[in-house]
Amino acid sequence: MCVLAALILSCALAAGCGTSGPGTASASTPSGPRAASASASSPSPSPSATSPEAVCVKLVTHWAHEVLAGTAYGDYQSMGLSNGQYEILRDAVATARPVRDSQGPEAARRVIIRQVREGCAERYEDGGPSEGPWQ
Repeated sequence: MCVLAALILSCALAAGCGTSGPGTASASTPSGPRAASASASSPSPSPSATSPEAVCVKLVTHWAHEVLAGTAYGDYQSMGLSNGQYEILRDAVATARPVRDSQGPEAARRVIIRQVREGCAERYEDGGPSEGPWQ
């Protein structure tokens, strides 16, 4: 019983519960970013959410450049991509490889950027896939 009471007390002290005095926050005193904005005279705007299409472009472009350079490793899941995003990556890299060989790496980078933007725009034009998280 004493061990349980000691555990509860140490957890409460570690979490700041039941403490008071200078430099400590009580449960009724708000702290953190929300408290600061609540006390400010004018609220600051919330950050805007990044669209699924923009996330797709950023992730797939990054990994497509890595794959083209030969520095990528793992499968699409370890890259944080869905299988549909990985298909966009594979198509972009397949199109960029011959361009890299004939026109150089900068031309290949431009091909990847264009291909990925088009692929992600098409993929998310209706709001994104509707079946399962990895579609």
